[in-house]
Amino acid sequence: MESKQWYMEYKIHKNRPGLLGDIASLLGMLNVNIITINGVEDRTRGMLLQTNDDQKIEILERMLRKVENITVNKLRPPTLLDRLAVRHGRYIERDSDDRKTFRFTRDELGLLVDFLGEIFKRDGNQVIGIRGMPRVGKTESIIAGSVCSNKRWTFVSSTLLRQTVRSQLSSEEINPNNIFIIDGIVSTIRSNEKHHALLQEIMAMPSTKVIEHPDIFIQESQYDYSHFTTIIELRNTPDEEITYETITANYNEF
Repeated sequence: MESKQWYMEYKIHKNRPGLLGDIASLLGMLNVNIITINGVEDRTRGMLLQTNDDQKIEILERMLRKVENITVNKLRPPTLLDRLAVRHGRYIERDSDDRKTFRFTRDELGLLVDFLGEIFKRDGNQVIGIRGMPRVGKTESIIAGSVCSNKRWTFVSSTLLRQTVRSQLSSEEINPNNIFIIDGIVSTIRSNEKHHALLQEIMAMPSTKVIEHPDIFIQESQYDYSHFTTIIELRNTPDEEITYETITANYNEF
């Protein structure tokens, strides 16, 4: 039977000496391998496990119910968020009402880059929106995520160095395997007809598109929220309000 990975997460009620050793011994007796282990936020521990026998996981779950001082929260095949939680020791905040919206702060840029890198590895049509105030690290995170995923990135529109509004791309750039970076304000408010035609061509491609300022992009184009597969919000602080008055004023200075 092929080996499978599992994510186990448990809450520690009393962190007595030897608790982790007892759990590791239990896994060892069942011949379940620990791939990664990390504390995940306060008094919660996450593990990536591997075994070639699903029944061992069922036995493990029953046995762990008898272990005092812990409660198993999750024991399942790992999701992307599970893997990142173990890797970084912290959860990615997800909107409880809108499940495709994920929130990060500037001190979590490493986690955001890793998250983007994993998403960028996926094939097929993806439209990712990134909300955030100027100079919070949006474009830099997209580029770093592209590097992590070993994908080439292409600026369709941007203000990173100077205002970029492309009207055509080379045959090498138009590769669906590339990451297409679009500034939602520049591409809708500051663009021309040739750029608009190129934008429509790229949006129709089975590729990954990353759109900064997605709300303006939706407001000023024929695309709507349903076209987006993932929305990311990046803030300097958790309570920072993302507003567009200052952003659009800055763009009008070009």
